[in-house]
Amino acid sequence: MILADKIIDLRKKNGWSQEELADRLGVSRQSVSKWEGAQSVPDMNKILKLSEVFGVSTDYLLKDEISEPDGNDLVPVDEEVTAVRVEMEEASQFLEFRNIASNRIALGVMLCILSPVLLVMMAGLQEAGRISLTENQAAGIGLTVLLILVGIAVALFVLTSIQGNRYEYLEKEAIDTAYGVDGMVRDRREKYRSAYTRQLTIGIVICVISAIPLFFVMTVFGTDDGLPMVASIDMTLILIALGVFLIVRSCMIWSGMNMLLEEGDFTPAAKAEERRNAPIAQIYWCLIIALYLGYSFITARWHESWIIWPVAGVLYGLLTAVLKVVRGKA
Repeated sequence: MILADKIIDLRKKNGWSQEELADRLGVSRQSVSKWEGAQSVPDMNKILKLSEVFGVSTDYLLKDEISEPDGNDLVPVDEEVTAVRVEMEEASQFLEFRNIASNRIALGVMLCILSPVLLVMMAGLQEAGRISLTENQAAGIGLTVLLILVGIAVALFVLTSIQGNRYEYLEKEAIDTAYGVDGMVRDRREKYRSAYTRQLTIGIVICVISAIPLFFVMTVFGTDDGLPMVASIDMTLILIALGVFLIVRSCMIWSGMNMLLEEGDFTPAAKAEERRNAPIAQIYWCLIIALYLGYSFITARWHESWIIWPVAGVLYGLLTAVLKVVRGKA
């Protein structure tokens, strides 16, 4: 094992990102990235510092024939786990699948948000006497389209989930990437960084301004004028769907790269925490789905019930933060 691989291996076993290791060494993240990519070699002072930080001998770092450090001081942050080996071919296939999956999942989410658009429009047109349909006929057409769009979305989710089962370990288990994988993924991530930032920013901005049509109609026409209000609701949903599509797609691609690098939300410590939260997460999201479907079908307010999902996401983040604090005090 060469020095570059040893630095990667020791950093991941300690659950540190490149930024965290760089801070401990007093160097830039770019320096650590070059060491791990075998693009440069740390000087002797940095070798000594690496030895101190990792708790290993300089002989282990410098001699390629030594493949295992002495002592028992190298354990993951929370628990001892066996890392799963990820070869270059597997990593490349995963990134390719992640690109495809990001489009499917983003499209599915967008279809779910768009599903009540026709229902809302048909109800408004029927109430205004613009179409020669009864209330039940208009509602029936709208609900039929809604269920078709939701069905397509569910099919996309299920298909992607089944095909992605083989890569589930990347999200949950500690991994050990083969030589060259780390550098390849970092290169791809750096090339995607500008596109990720652009798509994420545009998506967030579109979601923020999505309520403008609704506020405009309320200001100009008031809430009593049915058709402009209906049109503004549909336009708001369309803008939200577009913004969420960009956000979901870009974040899925970015997080896929972080999975292979074990950075961001996928450090060994974060994975261990996620495993502990898994039973609670299953119960929580089952309740949210039941609440969403129950409220939507009973009230027929599909154009409003979508707000349950962002609220549920924020509350889940708060729940996991509370659990982490409680466990830390236990």
